[in-house]
Amino acid sequence: MAAAQEKITVYNVADLKNTSDDAIPNYLNSLKFTQSHRLTDVRLALGYSAFAVAAACFLWDYKLGFESTKWATAAAVIVYMVLNGALTFWLLAVEKGTVYVGRAPTGETVRIATASERQAAKGQAPQYRVTAQVEGGAGVKGKAAVEKLVFTRSFAEWFDEAGNFVTPPFQSMLARAVPVVGKLDPKRVAAAPAEAEQKTLPATASQRKEAASSSSSYTPELLDALAKNLSGATPAEAASSSAEPGSTKKGGKRRKA
Repeated sequence: MAAAQEKITVYNVADLKNTSDDAIPNYLNSLKFTQSHRLTDVRLALGYSAFAVAAACFLWDYKLGFESTKWATAAAVIVYMVLNGALTFWLLAVEKGTVYVGRAPTGETVRIATASERQAAKGQAPQYRVTAQVEGGAGVKGKAAVEKLVFTRSFAEWFDEAGNFVTPPFQSMLARAVPVVGKLDPKRVAAAPAEAEQKTLPATASQRKEAASSSSSYTPELLDALAKNLSGATPAEAASSSAEPGSTKKGGKRRKA
């Protein structure tokens, strides 16, 4: 399976989410989706406008002094507060964690928002919550039908223990959960069951412990031999004591010279 070259820290939930978020536009755009940047453009416009007001306020105060510009500074402070309030409202009420908005070749508009959820129980992997809103098709009274899909998956499904992002399981997850994506990438839908069997990272600490114990190459006989060796027995004695009872070698009498 293909994995990203850049590694991240698997214990950092923000890195897990940001890496997963970055993979969504790359995948959907490769399926000929047309991405809309309107939400990002408005956010950048509000942020840069607030910065421009603050920079202008500093510049005229530095050049002209406070007394001659105090009313302009007061107005600039009010404008700055309004712009920052609008930016906060835009992030919380409009974007709502949206990471992708695009139009499919078949005409549907897809909007995807994500969030991270920390482990509910000790040892459980953090979760990736995806909300996909699909708008398209004929609805009631000629209005476009809107379908909302919400699903949660473990980050462990597409990150391995080393912190590599494994692309196929992530793409299969989106293709199976969002029908419009699955129509454009049926290979990922078909490959999903086989990829689900190949776990990249056990979800819980107990599962990781079981996987580590099952992959051990030490047999009970070898462990017994090692224990006797550490307790003072010689390697020959340890090896003979670990042999099966029925395999004891019978020696003959010593011939006299």
